[in-house]
Amino acid sequence: MTVQSARRRRREPLGGKSPLRTVGIAAVWLFVAGCVAMLVWVLIQSVRDTRSILNDPWGLPSTLKWANYVTAWSGSGFATATFNSTWTALLSAVLIVLVSAPAAYWLSRYETWFTNSLTMYFVLGLGVPIQVILIPLFVMLNYAHLTNSLVGLVVVYVGTSIPFTVFLLTGFFRSLPMELEEAAAIDGSSPFGTFWRIMLPLAKGGILTAFVLQLISHWNETLLALTLLQSTRSYTLPVALIAFVQQQTYSGADWGGLFAGLVIVIFPMLAVYLWLGRRLSEGLTLGMGK
Repeated sequence: MTVQSARRRRREPLGGKSPLRTVGIAAVWLFVAGCVAMLVWVLIQSVRDTRSILNDPWGLPSTLKWANYVTAWSGSGFATATFNSTWTALLSAVLIVLVSAPAAYWLSRYETWFTNSLTMYFVLGLGVPIQVILIPLFVMLNYAHLTNSLVGLVVVYVGTSIPFTVFLLTGFFRSLPMELEEAAAIDGSSPFGTFWRIMLPLAKGGILTAFVLQLISHWNETLLALTLLQSTRSYTLPVALIAFVQQQTYSGADWGGLFAGLVIVIFPMLAVYLWLGRRLSEGLTLGMGK
């Protein structure tokens, strides 16, 4: 094998240039284009009035009706719901990472029958649908007087999200070299000091990934919030959007306001992902390569 043929083979993508791979790539890009087109369509309809939307759903706005956002923001309680969703999603994501990172590090470094049993326990937690435990969760929170409370919602978010986060971070910590820990132990570092000063910075890619995934998940979560929250003062954005849709159904649909509400719900997390998407990939590759 010549040097040129070896270089050519290294440049070839995984799977070669088979027709099946070409069709798969085309299907993925077609799906991406459809999602982007749908988001652009929702954004355009959010600045149109109801009559123009019904007359020409695919048309462009002749005038920009920014009053739709005022209607969605003030008339449906989206201002309070945005504050509730923001601090609920941020607090739950932070608490999940704070609990899961030390647990995942310990499970990945100490291979015993006890840690293996705990790892399997977390893995089993991934297979429990939230619909199965919804009624027991409501009953327990009711006994603890945490229904219709954002604190209770945060507790449920943390408890139901820890299994996935521990599973994700355990695999990431296992990929980090143990030689750095041995060198730190020789230098007299304690196990906690090694974790805090050495392993945690190396794992920042995985931790950032887990944090953003949980942030997006809890921002968009609807079933638990709809079940546990009854007061409009405690509504998160998805529940407030459902209430707004029901309100418009009985009082006459304001389609421009409904699309504006969708934009308020969707685009903040889309902006977060676009902002941190490249950093997630770079941080994860950097952490695993060191």
